[in-house]
Amino acid sequence: MTTTKIGTPERLIRAAQEELIQGRGLLEMQAVAKRAKVSVGLAYHHFGSKAGLIAAVVEAFYDRLEDAAFNPSNLVSSDWAGREKERIAAYISFHYDHPFAPLVVGPLSRAAEVLDVEQAFTKRQLAAGAHNLRAGQRDGVIPADLDPRLTIALMIGGIRQALIGALTKAQRPDREQLTDKIWIFVAGALRLSMGTAGAPSARDVKQPGLN
Repeated sequence: MTTTKIGTPERLIRAAQEELIQGRGLLEMQAVAKRAKVSVGLAYHHFGSKAGLIAAVVEAFYDRLEDAAFNPSNLVSSDWAGREKERIAAYISFHYDHPFAPLVVGPLSRAAEVLDVEQAFTKRQLAAGAHNLRAGQRDGVIPADLDPRLTIALMIGGIRQALIGALTKAQRPDREQLTDKIWIFVAGALRLSMGTAGAPSARDVKQPGLN
């Protein structure tokens, strides 16, 4: 059995993530270096500053999120709507399972250190989402009169707020129920027909909201 050696930058990113979780968003370079078992000078060499290291941690989180939730090779459904529900389920599960997620969607999302990373990720989401909605329109799943850019911006904002609410609750909602509720919201925003494969049924739409 072979093991993959982790490079110094990755060790520092992992150590910094652990420090941020333990410190609830606070980080000291000396503590990160000690946890990564390297000199603090080496930490500054690779990331330039504490702000640079924090930005790298958040960027690594988003890279893994994009691979888990938005990589087409991870989707198995044969229809457009089914694949979109899979994306939402993967997006929710990634945040529920990752201990760093509450900080990323919460305090760190407003930190100056990660502003550029946040903006770049949002820009990628908007561009990819609008492209995907146009594909749905070409397939005849989504009405042609919907503006893809405006619609995806509203959807991303709504989903993010729902996720923030779920992650910051003392008792999180069941992830499958949350996925179903978000999917009903998305299907309504896209005006998916009840007969569309993967679309919610009338019974699903009438279910009460989450507490």
